[in-house]
Amino acid sequence: MTYLAHTVQAQLGALWLGCVGWTLTAVALGLIQWRIWQVSDREVISSGVAWVGLWRVCFNSHVLVTPGFRIMHCKYISLTEAFTPPEIITGQVLMFLSLLAGLCGNAGGVYALRNVYFGMEKTSPIRLLFFTAGALCLTAAGMSFIPLLWNLSSVATNQTIKFPPEFKMPKAPDSQRVGSGIWVGLVGSVLMVVSGVIYCRYRLPVRTQPSIQPSLTVARGALTSSRGKDNLVFESHEHL
Repeated sequence: MTYLAHTVQAQLGALWLGCVGWTLTAVALGLIQWRIWQVSDREVISSGVAWVGLWRVCFNSHVLVTPGFRIMHCKYISLTEAFTPPEIITGQVLMFLSLLAGLCGNAGGVYALRNVYFGMEKTSPIRLLFFTAGALCLTAAGMSFIPLLWNLSSVATNQTIKFPPEFKMPKAPDSQRVGSGIWVGLVGSVLMVVSGVIYCRYRLPVRTQPSIQPSLTVARGALTSSRGKDNLVFESHEHL
């Protein structure tokens, strides 16, 4: 059994990066601060700020209050609603799939590291396990990058959303900016990319060939030849 624990220090760090990146992706999925709208009409939106996330639209109001909140009014954005823009639909689907792929990637990294640290008789599958874990992490990052960058572009171009009247949202904001949800998701996706690349770059150590030892016969011959020649004069004195 080959000792390989010293070859996976980078992959151990990749597991930590992957777990942090997956956690940030999950946090970004639940945040409402993806797109921050600034509005001038404060008759309903008392603070003048509305938050548009992937699943909810919220704003502080002294007129409308959602049950369970003190001064906040929220409405859920359904996947099947006609007004839901494609970037939000894509985000709801791909961000959820990204969480599943990232979870499988981190689990694969844990399994590969387990095989290294606890040992296994056949070491050939280890590189395949790390490559599979890295591919899953990269897939998760790619799926999350699409809605994150799409919503970032929508904010940069000041795209509006035609909310129905019951949402009490204006037809268009005075201005909007990128919220923390997108930035958190981007950081998590970058960490997943780094984790996946490190996993995929794992290589098994090259086995060195054992040194060739001289045979016992050769050693004996060399020992005999190193003794020199017998002294004939000394042998003649022994016979007297």
